[in-house]
Amino acid sequence: MAASDWADKDFYKVLGVAKDAPQADIKKAYRKLARDNHPDSNPGNKAAEERFKEVSEAYNVLSNAEKRKEYDEARTLFGQFGRGGGFSGGGGGFGQPGGQNVEFDLGDLLGGIFGGGGRGRGRARQPQGRRGDDIETEATITFQQAVEGATLPLRMTSDEACPTCHGTGARPGTVPKVCPKCQGSGTQTGASGGVFAMTEPCDECRGRGMIVEHPCDTCRGSGRAPASRTMQVRVPAGVKDGQRIRLKGKGGKGQGGAPDGDLYLVVHVEPHPLFGRKGDHLTITAPITYDEAVLGARIKVPTLDGPPVTLKVPEGTRNGRTFRAKGKGAVTKTGRGDLLVTVEVQVPAELSAAERAAVEALRDARGGSTPRDSWFEKVTS
Repeated sequence: MAASDWADKDFYKVLGVAKDAPQADIKKAYRKLARDNHPDSNPGNKAAEERFKEVSEAYNVLSNAEKRKEYDEARTLFGQFGRGGGFSGGGGGFGQPGGQNVEFDLGDLLGGIFGGGGRGRGRARQPQGRRGDDIETEATITFQQAVEGATLPLRMTSDEACPTCHGTGARPGTVPKVCPKCQGSGTQTGASGGVFAMTEPCDECRGRGMIVEHPCDTCRGSGRAPASRTMQVRVPAGVKDGQRIRLKGKGGKGQGGAPDGDLYLVVHVEPHPLFGRKGDHLTITAPITYDEAVLGARIKVPTLDGPPVTLKVPEGTRNGRTFRAKGKGAVTKTGRGDLLVTVEVQVPAELSAAERAAVEALRDARGGSTPRDSWFEKVTS
């Protein structure tokens, strides 16, 4: 059936609903009409069978929001310009000057609704291009590269246009021909066992729209061949271990003008012997002696990419206390994070004679009291 015949049908009238009817009303009307005219309920009744087909046909379009919108637009345009697949521009109007007729193929308008699309007269549809493949690869970077960002050379291997036939799939000196079965559309209509036909890839050209009679010796007619290339990839500052970065358009090359695929880079960050990460901040553990914790001290702490900073440890600093060095952390979009310094009081495993005497003197000066003395008072209270 021609596309203009589809457009000339009033599916709203078939279901007995208004043009602006909501989906609930359309569904309700369809169920009633389908039940009344179903062939199982009307054996041998040809009129009921035809009516059932009309109802199913109408519901298939109007129950789908996208198809319904396209159908409404096509009906509006068709109602303005008449039947027959063309329209006339009278008196120098919409048509050619002098009122000449202009051919207008409604199949292109309604093809999206009824599967397969239309074809202009005398010209074959160009086969659609194929988007390039998405590629995933991995890279290991240093801790400092993760904090500051880095540009990495990546060597990639993927299928790209064959260098011999330049992607046509045909032997040099020959060209592919338009598929005679699908006329270059890459699709064919097959029976679905119901009212409507199903659109599927053409089995003659396998959906390419073109047929290669003399295949390229390098790619055997596929138009693709493995190729290696080296690209410079920018890893942003602040990337985390195991993070997956999408690089748009850096994947496999597209065919027939279609866009390239994407590259997904999984980053592995090597640990640093001193520094760690906490969001935008860097972390480090600084060992201090017992007397530095008790009496206080000024200690030097290294930074990742600059001179060391001097940190003041106040008297009576407890083990595990964290200090903050402003602006000495990781690079961020708005500046830099901080360096978080956690002090750890070191207990020597061995003491010299002088050290032992000093510690024993401290114990004697303490008079035998310990921080645990209050425990037993709380237990018995």
